[in-house]
Amino acid sequence: MIAKILLPVLAAIGSVSAQTKVTTCTVTTTTINSQADATALSSCGAIKGSVVIGEGAGENVDISGPSIITGDLAVLENTVIKTLQSTSLTAVGGAFALDKLNVVTSITFPVLDSVKNISWTSVPNLGDMSIAVTKADYVVIADTFLATLAGINLASVKTLNINNNRRLIKFDTDLATLSDNFLVQANGGGQLTINLPKLIWIANMTIANVTSFLVPSLATVNGSARFDSNYFSSFSAPNLTSTKAGDISFVGNAKLSNITVPKLSAIAGGLLIANNTALEEIDFPKLATIGGAVKLRGNFTSVDFPALDDVKGAFDISSTADVSKSCDTFQKLAPSTQGGGGQIQGTYSCTSHNDQANSDTGSGTSSGGGSSGGGDSTGTKNNTANGLSFNAAILGLAVVGGFSQALW
Repeated sequence: MIAKILLPVLAAIGSVSAQTKVTTCTVTTTTINSQADATALSSCGAIKGSVVIGEGAGENVDISGPSIITGDLAVLENTVIKTLQSTSLTAVGGAFALDKLNVVTSITFPVLDSVKNISWTSVPNLGDMSIAVTKADYVVIADTFLATLAGINLASVKTLNINNNRRLIKFDTDLATLSDNFLVQANGGGQLTINLPKLIWIANMTIANVTSFLVPSLATVNGSARFDSNYFSSFSAPNLTSTKAGDISFVGNAKLSNITVPKLSAIAGGLLIANNTALEEIDFPKLATIGGAVKLRGNFTSVDFPALDDVKGAFDISSTADVSKSCDTFQKLAPSTQGGGGQIQGTYSCTSHNDQANSDTGSGTSSGGGSSGGGDSTGTKNNTANGLSFNAAILGLAVVGGFSQALW
C-alpha cells in the first residue's frame, strides 16, 4: 500500500509541474515559525520534504498553497497553536502527526485525500476535524475530543488504532480489509458503537469498551480476534468461517448473553471464553477444528460443539453452574488415556459448581495440558466483567516516534 500512496504523489508532482508549471520546492525539513513563513510556501505547488509547525507560527496557522507534501506534516508539543488549516493540500506522503497539543481545537483540510500515516495523539481539545481521507496505511487517533471520524473513509488500511477519545460514541465506516491490527479501547465513556458493514477480511483485532460491534460481512480473521470488557449483549458474525493463524477470545463482557457464529468451522489458535457472567449457553454449531487449546469459564449451563472433531491442545471447561450434561458429551472426545476417542489431543477437564470459575481468565488451562495456539498481542490479564479497562500496550501503539519512519 506504500507504493499505492507514494507513487501517485510523486507522479502528481510531475504532472502538476508539467501541466501548470507550478513551483516544486525541495527541502529536507522546513519549520514554520510565523505566518509569514507559511505565506512564503504558498507559491509552492508541491513540497519535496517535510513541514514542521513551530510555536512561533502563532495560534491560527494557514498553510494553503501547496497541494502535496512528500514527507511529513508535523505539529509536536506546541502550546500555542489552536487551529491548523489548508484549503489546497491533497496529499501527504509521510505522516500527518499531531502530538501533545493541549490547545488545538480545529483541523481543517477539506481536500486532503491521501496520507501515509495519520498519527494524532494527546490532542485533548481537538473537537473539530474536516478532512476527506480515502487512502492511508496507518491511522492512530488517541486522546482527542472528537465526536466523529467521518472524514476518514478508507476501503483498506494496515493498522487502525482508536483509543481514549472521550466524546466518540459512533464509528461507521465502509472499510473492507485490514491487514495488520484493529485496536479500539476506552472511547466515549463506554458508549461507542461500531458498524463495519463491508468488512470481509481482517488480520487481528482487539475490541474493548464498546456497546455495539457489527460485522455482518466478516468472513475471515487471518490472526486473532479479542473482545474484552465490552457492553454489548450479543455478538454476531454470521459469515465468519475461520481464523487462519490466531485465537478467538471473549473475556469480561458483563452483558454478553449470546455469541452467534453459525458458519465458524475452524480456529487456527485457541478459544477462550471467560467471565462473561450473563452468558448461559455457548453454541458453535459448525466448529470442527481448533488448532490450540479450549478454555471456557463462566456461569453457563450448556456448551454445544456438535461438529467438533479435532482439538490440538487442552480442553478445559469450568462453570459456577451445573454443566455436567455437556461434560458427558465432551468426555467422549477426550484423549484415549482419559477414556475418550482421542479427538482432544491435550488434557481434558470439565467441572461444574466451581465458585471460582469466573476469576480464571488467563489463556493457560488449569489442567496443565496444551495452551492457546496464538499469541496474546495485548497483554491484558484478569479483566473483570465490569468497568472501563486500560491497556498500556494498546496505548503504546498510539505514540508514533520518528513520524513515518516508525511505521514503515
